[in-house]
Amino acid sequence: MKLRTRLTAWYAGVFLIAGVALIGLNYWLLERFAPVDAGIAVSRAIPTTELGEVYPTYSDFTAVEAAQLPGDTLVVSGAEAKAEVMSTVLWGSVIALLVAAVFAVWLGWVVAGRVLEPLHSITSTAHRLEAERLDQRIELDGPPDELKELADTFDGMLDRLASSFDSQKRFVANASHELRTPLAVQRTLIEVAVGAPDATEDMRRLGAHLLDTNERSEKLIDGLLLLARSDRGLATRELVWLDEVVEDEVESCRALASEKKVTFEVRTRRYLVDGDPVLLAQLVGNLLRNALLYNKPGGTVTVELDQELIVSNTGPTVPAQAVPGLFEPFRRLRDRTGTAGSGLGLSIVQSVTRAHQGSAKARPNGGGGLVVQVNLPETGVRQAS
Repeated sequence: MKLRTRLTAWYAGVFLIAGVALIGLNYWLLERFAPVDAGIAVSRAIPTTELGEVYPTYSDFTAVEAAQLPGDTLVVSGAEAKAEVMSTVLWGSVIALLVAAVFAVWLGWVVAGRVLEPLHSITSTAHRLEAERLDQRIELDGPPDELKELADTFDGMLDRLASSFDSQKRFVANASHELRTPLAVQRTLIEVAVGAPDATEDMRRLGAHLLDTNERSEKLIDGLLLLARSDRGLATRELVWLDEVVEDEVESCRALASEKKVTFEVRTRRYLVDGDPVLLAQLVGNLLRNALLYNKPGGTVTVELDQELIVSNTGPTVPAQAVPGLFEPFRRLRDRTGTAGSGLGLSIVQSVTRAHQGSAKARPNGGGGLVVQVNLPETGVRQAS
């Protein structure tokens, strides 16, 4: 049961309890303090007596006086008249209470909605929040009551969270920049040592291994920098033809596809996006390289761009329960391939997609492999390729 319904029930219940108590109090006061007459003269027609046209309604009668009344005049005792009046008052009050109860339920529903309106604002703001979008605030107007205090506390918490996330992203970006310099120096020293005339075969093998490790570290740092940049959102925007980005990235991956003995199947249409061309190129490139690296010899990579961008491959089987974790940083399925990636490919895809107000999801491909679907808001009129 929703809170508004419960509040309405409470309001109506309290009203009914108060109404019953009021009726009971009135009934008790009427019975306790109302005077009891000795009799009431009731006539079916106004009689002509020595009193003229004056007809007595309430009077104290004695037995002799009652006997002298005209024949069509009845005398009702005061106790009976009082009981009749009290019964009439009681039933009238009950009927009035029922009518007022219906009105109280409606009024309680309206009042409960007004009272809970600030909570709806808080809930809708919380639904719009994400780690990458902490710019939403409630900013509730109104008197300084408990709900206003709750909304202000919620806004203050969001300010602290936004500051904390920004600080974390700046730290990742700064640390990545600082690490690139010593890695570049190490690569240079290794290349010089391996290229020396007196370098032994063991030294060259060790140098090749160190260069490979150094290259992996540089790629990891570049991925962290790109992830930190996309997490901060888009500083500038421009119109980008996504189909042209797809074609360029497919061409840049031809050599890797030939090395892995994987073929491309590409179907696109004209698709205009408002965003960052560098980040969009990185998004498409990551999808294509992942589809190539986590594939099998003789496999295919299918790229479709229509309502959304879909990249699928024919690699080893991917467990459905493992798919959501692939979008987390440094998460990879080691049993899918012998290629050791940085584990940031799909994390960057998701981060860039969110920066463009889009969404990314994945599912296992029937027969093996993975299907990644990226939905980016399209700008302009759809054009056929």
